[in-house]
Amino acid sequence: NLVAVISNGTAVLGLGDIGAMSGKPVMEGKGLLFKIYGGIDVFDIEVAEKDPEKFCEAVEKIAPTFGGINLEDIKAPECFYIEERLKKTLDIPVMHDDQHGTAIISAAGLKNALEVAGKNIADVKIVVNGAGAAAISCTKLYVALGAKVENIVMLDSKGVITSDREKLTPQKKLFATDRRDVHTLEEAVRGADVFVGLSKGNVLSQDMIRSMAPSPIVFALANPVPEISYEDAMASRPDVLMSTGRSDYPNQVNNVLCFPGLFRGVLDARASDVNDEMKVAAAYAIAGLVSDEELSAEYILPAAFDPRVKDAVAKAVAEAARKSGVARI
Repeated sequence: NLVAVISNGTAVLGLGDIGAMSGKPVMEGKGLLFKIYGGIDVFDIEVAEKDPEKFCEAVEKIAPTFGGINLEDIKAPECFYIEERLKKTLDIPVMHDDQHGTAIISAAGLKNALEVAGKNIADVKIVVNGAGAAAISCTKLYVALGAKVENIVMLDSKGVITSDREKLTPQKKLFATDRRDVHTLEEAVRGADVFVGLSKGNVLSQDMIRSMAPSPIVFALANPVPEISYEDAMASRPDVLMSTGRSDYPNQVNNVLCFPGLFRGVLDARASDVNDEMKVAAAYAIAGLVSDEELSAEYILPAAFDPRVKDAVAKAVAEAARKSGVARI
């Protein structure tokens, strides 16, 4: 029942690369949330090491102590290599929560938002602004839920990621578009059904939202300043479905909806991995807590501290672990 929350402090939410020691209060807080909402014991471990190889070696040497590893606040692209390597070398579940927690909850929100909008995930045009750890993982999970890669446009700090751009990382190549008619965010969102922002504040304008398709879904998840404020988005047009990462507005994408229940299910099943089947199961479990009668533009996700969430997610994840063959019991 012991999980390690491990970080090198290179991508602390809203603060960036502040170092292992400065990131410690955040890791302690994460451990407290695990205990309160999942009944899981945690050691927070801050590793003062930016080299991915050396960081992995340190984690691999202490892994026998734990039933699972929660990687936290590690910057991209190093976080991709670190998670991938540790998943191969360790026989306990390893998950980078900044990637997959955000992905699972936003996928749950997207599923319900599409129901409110009366749209099919296989048909919608999705714009993802940001190409870091969370953005890549979110987009992968949307595809696992049925989104079509050819309907996705992803942007980084240089603009639309196109397939003819040189020196693309393997992760960005997955979502590089063959379209040559879009270069900027303004061009990309025109006619789009969904905007997902995992970038920086105040980059999406009201005019951009007005240029989107009917019943546009806007997930402005940058924190603490979203890509567009809730007030501005709602004032732009009456049919917008809005979500942020903030607790003071409806439909908050908050990772506490996911990780306590997910790791509870992982530990209960003695799973050796956290695979896509388990992530999809978690997303459906979270989405399913909003009943058809309750579902509305203001209520597509359960509240962050809804007491039903942990058990629902844990049960779904443990069952998916057994069905996919990674459960030991």
